[in-house]
Amino acid sequence: MEPRLNSENLQRAAKDHLWMHFTEMAAYHEADVPVITRGEGAYVYDDRGERYLDGLSGLFVSQVGHGRTEIADAIAEQARELAYFPIWTYAHPRAIELADRLAGLAPGDLNRVFFTGGGSEAVESAWKLARQYFKAIGQPTRHKVISRNIAYHGTTLGALSITGLQAIKSPFEPLVPSTIQVPNTNIYRAPVHGDDPEAFGRWAADQIEEAILQNDPETIAAVYVEPVQNSGGCFPPPPGYLRRVREICDRHGVLMVSDEVICAFGRLGEYFGATKYGYVPDMITFAKGATSGYVPLGGLIARDRLMEPFQEEGAAFLHGITFAGHPVAAAAALANLDLFESEGLLDNVRENGPVFRATLERLLDLPIVGDVRGDGYFYGIELVRDKETKETFSAEESKSLLKGFISSSLFAAGLVCRADDRGEPVIQLSPPLTCGPEHFDEIERILRKVLTEAWERL
Repeated sequence: MEPRLNSENLQRAAKDHLWMHFTEMAAYHEADVPVITRGEGAYVYDDRGERYLDGLSGLFVSQVGHGRTEIADAIAEQARELAYFPIWTYAHPRAIELADRLAGLAPGDLNRVFFTGGGSEAVESAWKLARQYFKAIGQPTRHKVISRNIAYHGTTLGALSITGLQAIKSPFEPLVPSTIQVPNTNIYRAPVHGDDPEAFGRWAADQIEEAILQNDPETIAAVYVEPVQNSGGCFPPPPGYLRRVREICDRHGVLMVSDEVICAFGRLGEYFGATKYGYVPDMITFAKGATSGYVPLGGLIARDRLMEPFQEEGAAFLHGITFAGHPVAAAAALANLDLFESEGLLDNVRENGPVFRATLERLLDLPIVGDVRGDGYFYGIELVRDKETKETFSAEESKSLLKGFISSSLFAAGLVCRADDRGEPVIQLSPPLTCGPEHFDEIERILRKVLTEAWERL
């Protein structure tokens, strides 16, 4: 569909009326707002016809790529048949079919699917479920949540409270109390055991147990972990870390929540990150790639035992969202999963994930590149002032480097990615799961050019 306004009018309307998310609006007082008008495969196009490789899958979302008529047709067909009906008391076929399919894909006995509209709602729903569950089984003091430093878990007040990024929490304080942060798994900046991944993993997991003990085990409801932590630049788990966290949670009667809003649906080469790393959480939160972004949808998948108290007569999980399990969104998710199967996307990520890593690691010959880390089709590149000492940039330097040059220069060169200063300065990459070596080479070529120029400007 062509834009209803021409480029000049789009710019004026955007600046006058559109409040963009997480955006310094003043940055567009003089500069144009980037306006993306269409997508095809791994590429998107702006209102001037320029093409960009979508190296971030929109926002870790577009797993099967852009312009997939298979999903668009499923959306249209469902909208004609039943555009909307709630799943409050009622059900409809698409929500039932999707819940059944997700239960079959999830690890262990995670068989109960509660839909939401997106990731923040999924994270918040998991906390509410944990709280009501413990009250229902006679442990009403369990309400606290442990999460990791710099981890991002969402923007609704509950999810934001769990988030470990103080800079985006401060404007909204006071938040929901009873959240506790522990160290993350960034071994590049490890305070101990930086040369021993297994020892570092034991140490990091043990910090969770220490936090449980220090804050009264009988008050701890849940531990939230991402399989690969997003914020800070793609921190993969050290060997054995997530299984050790599972053991610690079991020892203290705490629920383990695997926040897979980014990591689920093929990003790591499996439908769920828990499968990738061999652990069974009590809940998985998901969103983003569930529909490849064609329609918003999120949710949580819970183990059977969490449903048991709610099977009692008169009991109900007292929580719901109007658009959760939307028929059109569920139809889009089912069509999305069909493409995963028919095109072997998990196999593609497993086969080409090491190629992606190797291609990005070619950038380690640049003096500004300190670390390349991640897994599957989900990588971060940490930028440093000194490779030998791992000296980083000051906050002012980081802002000038990332927002003042790298971000705009990468976009101008034809690459959509994320230049992120939450934590140390990093560039994040998360291309569609349909991509292959030719796309990786294009990403590396653009990054090399811009990062070389960035270093020369220092």
